[in-house]
Amino acid sequence: MHVSHLVLHDFRSYADVEVVLEPGPTAFVGSNGQGKTNLVEAIDYLSRLTSHRVATDAPLVRAGADQAIVRAAVVKDGRTAVLEVEINPGRANRARVNKSPLPKTRDLVGLVRTVVFSPEDLALVKGDPAERRRFLDDLLVLRTPRLAGVRADYERILRQRNTLLKTARAHGRAADSTLSTLEVWNSHLARVGAEILAERLALVEDLRPYLGNSYATVARGASRDAAEATYKSSFELPEDLADRGALTQALLDALVERRNDELDRGLSLVGPHRDDLVLSLGLGGPDETSTRLPVRGYASHGESWSFALALRLASYDLLRADGDDPILVLDDVFAELDSERRSQLAELVAGAEQVLVTAAVDDDVPEKLAGTRFKVSGGEVTRVE
Repeated sequence: MHVSHLVLHDFRSYADVEVVLEPGPTAFVGSNGQGKTNLVEAIDYLSRLTSHRVATDAPLVRAGADQAIVRAAVVKDGRTAVLEVEINPGRANRARVNKSPLPKTRDLVGLVRTVVFSPEDLALVKGDPAERRRFLDDLLVLRTPRLAGVRADYERILRQRNTLLKTARAHGRAADSTLSTLEVWNSHLARVGAEILAERLALVEDLRPYLGNSYATVARGASRDAAEATYKSSFELPEDLADRGALTQALLDALVERRNDELDRGLSLVGPHRDDLVLSLGLGGPDETSTRLPVRGYASHGESWSFALALRLASYDLLRADGDDPILVLDDVFAELDSERRSQLAELVAGAEQVLVTAAVDDDVPEKLAGTRFKVSGGEVTRVE
């Protein structure tokens, strides 16, 4: 899979830009603030309908414009499809494939797959649990696009339930009618939450061997057992993690158990939105597992970077194993790495069908990724011959 043509209208800093791309490595080189990251951000947005840089759509629209358009020709198995999304902050976005409107914008998700490495990836290991939850859910949706709808349903249910809890708190505990309504939302949250939880648990199991291999490759000298990712639920899980009914009931029981706490705080305290992915490294001993410590708070800066890179590489390998070669985006990541990790990463990804690199200077792009180059300056994107 690769993007052969990218067109942007009023996206970020670009009023209009058109770029012809090829398979293999492509580097966009330019000083900070010239718009090189905007180009790869647009391709990633087509993949996930969200940005790896900002939480809302408004910053994606050029100042003074009402909407932005991202259009790309995507080649897969010799066939070309033109994907387009119209970004309308404050209103519904619209999506098209080969000029035909899609019933729902989220139907676009997964038609092109991207894996993005960026300086923000350090937050995966050093940041709050929300960063790791988003990592899992984004990967879930790329693997199984229908889960975008499940994720949206859960967020809607959670908002409604939190509103009910806040109202009950404001009125000093709940009336019978409020408690009855709360039971209805408990049922909805448990049913949809159990589906997300089951998918996350399965994903962590699928990801585990790839994570071990990736960390051993990036952190030379480490074993494949050094890096570990373990799912931490906000409630006690049943023995059979594959039983959706048991997961639903366990979540329902936890909601009942924590009801008084939730009413006191006006907030939902149990469910996938409170879970975490615990990342740890084995230290000491011949198999590096005799002592295992969380990466957050204990790992060095270099170890943290290696773990973040390993998570992204594991995601890439998992998606490849599903049958698609995702587009790799390396956004200003080489400037953040020491020379050894820079070379290791370049060597690992050089064989991908398409690698898009952004860098401030030519010297930041490793020779292994020498390919097509574009100079980005003053809102113009010029191919370097």
